[in-house]
Amino acid sequence: MTSKLYILYILIALTISYTLTSCSSDGSNHSLKAQSAIAGALNSDSSIVDTNKVVTQDTPKVETITIVGVGDIMMGTNYPSKRHLPPHDGKKIFDGVLAHLSNADLTFGNLEGVIGDGGRAKSCNDPKYCYTFRMPGHYTNHLTNAGFDVVSIANNHANDFGSGGRKASAAVLDTSGLAYAGSISKPYTTFELGGVTYGFLAAAPNSGCFNMKEYSKAAEYVAMLDSICDIVIVSFHAGAEGTKHRHTPRRDETFLGYNRGNVYKFAHKCIDAGADILFGHGPHVTRAVELYKDRFITYSMGNFCTYDKFSLKGSKGVGPIVKLEVDKEGKFLSGELVATKQIDRGIPVLDTTNKVINEVIELTKADFPESPLEITEDGKILRK
Repeated sequence: MTSKLYILYILIALTISYTLTSCSSDGSNHSLKAQSAIAGALNSDSSIVDTNKVVTQDTPKVETITIVGVGDIMMGTNYPSKRHLPPHDGKKIFDGVLAHLSNADLTFGNLEGVIGDGGRAKSCNDPKYCYTFRMPGHYTNHLTNAGFDVVSIANNHANDFGSGGRKASAAVLDTSGLAYAGSISKPYTTFELGGVTYGFLAAAPNSGCFNMKEYSKAAEYVAMLDSICDIVIVSFHAGAEGTKHRHTPRRDETFLGYNRGNVYKFAHKCIDAGADILFGHGPHVTRAVELYKDRFITYSMGNFCTYDKFSLKGSKGVGPIVKLEVDKEGKFLSGELVATKQIDRGIPVLDTTNKVINEVIELTKADFPESPLEITEDGKILRK
């Protein structure tokens, strides 16, 4: 029997004795004092040491935030005719992946094109490399119904109808319930969801967009957002396009004679300035992922929902849903890649072959062997 238990029994006996024998008006006080003595004996670490006691401390629970990102979204175009729109007026376009989009605290996608009527279609010098996209304004309902919260309008097709098209897109998005950013006039935005304040910056090396090649300015915006927000997310639409450009170089990339920026430099400078998550897109194929200073970067999420006007052959027809678990400061905890592919003319569905997961594993090992990430065959993203 330990000394502490022995004293406990004595004190209990004293309590009973006080209670039974005391007839004075302050008898209840005797009982209370005895109880206090018991409590004091039990709580006093300085006078009594129980060598059999094992001290355990509960680890504070980390608040986990789930953030989902996908690549390019173009839900069909009514230009030059409505025959380029999906069945059912697009209402079912996300049905095959809905569960993975809506089950998050925040869901992001790149809105590849104009949405709403306005402006004049751009002229094309070379139709082989020139496409013009305009989604009906009410298609924002398809995004919100699927669970999207924020979109980027920084990409080459956001300017397909000039400044008039950009104004039309802004007017539609302003009434949609979606947060957005990426134009020269609106490079960033802030918003709150579930008690978390987000800062969002979007950039691309294209006309009408906040220029991602302005690396110092981007870092300045990020630092400002970091000072007022819990989590800062940066979207960038950059890099050369196509299956010949699946790898991520650590230098400027040129495509069709145009400098498409240095995505590695951009991502690292943003994180150095306070960004927490970098969502890349633009090459129309999936690229590697990286963990830098405990912050997650995906260099391209490829084509996600690109109806009718896009080539979907091989690697251009698959893309991941990137699901991240971060703490309230944006630090990476874990993640998952959900494999998707596009069927018919561009409807996203789950891909049981996990083709895009295998691609990301291969590319990440090749391009960022120093990154402390391990990606399993079923898409789990873990620290090594």
